This record gives sequence, C-alpha cells and structure tokens, in this order.
Amino acid sequence: MPELPEVETVRRALVPACEGREIASAYVGRPDLRWPLPENLATRLTGRTFMSLSRRGKFILARLDGHESLLLHLGMSGSIRIHDHRPDMVGKHDHVILEMAPPKSADGASANALANASAGASAGPCWVVFNDPRRFGWIDLFAGDTHPMVADMGPEPLGNLFSEDYLAAALDRRTGPIKTALLNQQIVAGIGNIYACEALFYAGLSPRRKAGTIRGARAERLVQSIREVLLRAIDEGGTSLRDHVQPGGEIGYFVQKLAVYGRAGEPCPACATPVRMLTQSGRSSFYCPTCQR
Repeated sequence: MPELPEVETVRRALVPACEGREIASAYVGRPDLRWPLPENLATRLTGRTFMSLSRRGKFILARLDGHESLLLHLGMSGSIRIHDHRPDMVGKHDHVILEMAPPKSADGASANALANASAGASAGPCWVVFNDPRRFGWIDLFAGDTHPMVADMGPEPLGNLFSEDYLAAALDRRTGPIKTALLNQQIVAGIGNIYACEALFYAGLSPRRKAGTIRGARAERLVQSIREVLLRAIDEGGTSLRDHVQPGGEIGYFVQKLAVYGRAGEPCPACATPVRMLTQSGRSSFYCPTCQR
C-alpha cells in the first residue's frame, strides 16, 4: 500500500499536469473501484478546473472550481501515469482518464497555471490515467472543506504540529507496541509499515517497545528519524516493492536504501547482526535486535 512518500511523489508530478488546468474530457470505465464511484463522475468533471492539489496522509486532495474536491486513494495497486499524447487504447485496468487542456494563455491564466508553466510544465494538453488492477483504490467527489475519511487524522509528520512534545502526549499511557501506534492514522498521518520500520531503526527503538515509554530523548529521536526517512524517500521517488511506479514510469529508488524492511536474515547495516522479523497486528516488523532497544 503506498505510504506518504509514494503519494507525495504522485502529487508533485500531478501539480504541473493539472493545477490551474481545465478538464477537457473525462472517461470513467466502471461504476466502482473499492467502493462505488460518484454517479455521472465523467460528466461532473468535464469542464472543471483543478485549483490546487495537496496531500493528506495517504490521500491526494484536489480542489476544483465550484467548491468541490476530489479525494483519491491509490489502494494496493493503483498508479497514475501522465502522457503528453492521447493513449492509443484504453488498458484493461485504466479506470479513469482525464484529458487536461493546455495551460491558459497569459490573458486569462490563473496564478497556478502561470507558475506551473514557468516551472517547465507542458504547454500542450496531457492525459492523466488512473490504473488499478486490484481495484482497491478509491475516488470521491465531495463538497465542503473536509471529507470524513481524513477528518480524524493526526498531524502530518512533516508539518510543524508534529513534535516530540506532541508525540509523547499522544502516546502517553498506551501499553501497545510503538510500531503499532505509528500505523494509527489518528496519531500521525501517512506512515505505513515500511517507514515505521525504517524510522524505528534509525531512532534505535525496538518495535516491541511500549508506546507509552516514548518520551523525552526517545520521542525526540523518533520524530527526527521519521522526518529524515520520509524526506529521503520522497527525494528517491518512494519505495517500489511490487506495484508503485512514479507517474513518469520510473520506480521508487528508496527500495535500494532500506536498512531493515524486507531484509530478514541479512546483516544490519550498522552492526552486522542478522535482521529479524516478527508479526505485530498482522503486519511484518523488521528490526535489529542489537541496535534497537
């Protein structure tokens, strides 16, 4: 399942392709993905303009004109590809295709369109394709400021609200393992199994450690490690294990720099002790028994 770095990589690629542009035409190939899609979605999107694209946790949030927004989750196998020419054919798993009009001329261009053009965005039309073989992805069109799926999320780990004081308070009195707590989106948004394992390794904390003991220097180390791991992964385009590809077709190169995730039995990069794996809440945790306490 794509985590924060993979989703942020997709969002950054979509900004010059969509932000400030009008949807010239829309294709929706089926009535549902993980859940039913909004009725008449293609018709309701055609002629609309993307005002801004942001990310909330593992979701992409696209503000449209007319006070509506699209909420997109990539699911387990979903990906977005951006083409500078109309696709020759619709693939079996290409469920949504948006034809984006060229950026507006200088006479009527929005600030976003002009900024994207100056940043090197294509001057012509482009096609945004959402492909999802396993159909665990999800798209919704909604009015208002907040969608129920993201309303109760914790702070963004790269934002100012996420600090050692916040984390220590959020974990206080929790007796479950810290690894499980990091996957709780109401505590911190966007972290999944891969980056929880990696952050705990760099913080020197065992995934078994009780969450309520994370305070003081431990909380400071963990917050710093979470931020550093996520930023490094974003710079590398995320992690490609099976399905994730960047919108330009490249893999996520952070897979080559994983310290412990998926490396059970291999030597720890810090001390050469074999990396171990255990199961926590149905998920595999990878850690060094020597470096992490």
